Amino acid sequence: QVQVVESGGGLVQAGGSLRLSCTASRIPFIFNIDSMGWYRQAPGQQRELVTAITTGGTITYADSVKGRFTISRDNAKTTVYLQMNSLKPEDTAVYYCKVEGSARGGKWDYWGQGTQVTVSS
Repeated sequence: QVQVVESGGGLVQAGGSLRLSCTASRIPFIFNIDSMGWYRQAPGQQRELVTAITTGGTITYADSVKGRFTISRDNAKTTVYLQMNSLKPEDTAVYYCKVEGSARGGKWDYWGQGTQVTVSS
């Protein structure tokens, strides 16, 4: 089964920066990654898309993070990074990495365990 692992979360003051990493591993040959992205969820709230990048390179950002967050990936397209600058308390959440792909005629999603990002005032 595809394994997704995030890292890089922590506590930072408003205006500071963090960089999150997400690596997908144990990928079967028949599985094709279509996109990788970052989602976040605060207590009592719905999980929301932060940013995502397709295998073809198309990038999407939530309006709330445009100009502050940047997604990037490695050459193998199995690791993505989230550079978060000018962090705000509103960015506090558990950040999850999602891998989306296809295999055997079906579409499959794999989620990481999440990494906590806390931004203090």
